[in-house]
Amino acid sequence: MTKALQIFDDQYLERCRKLSPDDIVKFLDEFRQLHGTNASIQLTSKSKLISIKIPEDLLAAFKTKAQLHGLKYQTQIKVLMTEWLKNEI
Repeated sequence: MTKALQIFDDQYLERCRKLSPDDIVKFLDEFRQLHGTNASIQLTSKSKLISIKIPEDLLAAFKTKAQLHGLKYQTQIKVLMTEWLKNEI
């Protein structure tokens, strides 16, 4: 499996140079939350394979939105579940 190569234009790099330390910390925190690296529930337990029925149109729309945002849809489901639990506690 090969990883994608990110290419940034000069305009994007200039915007990044102007980010404040607070902006950088916020970005990193949101990135960790999005990708599950900061979710203690995901880090402390094994994964369990499950089977779930989801309406086809809902699943297709979810997959499409995840793909448009460059996310894996199953990972995004886990992120949403984790966030829901955090907000309920």
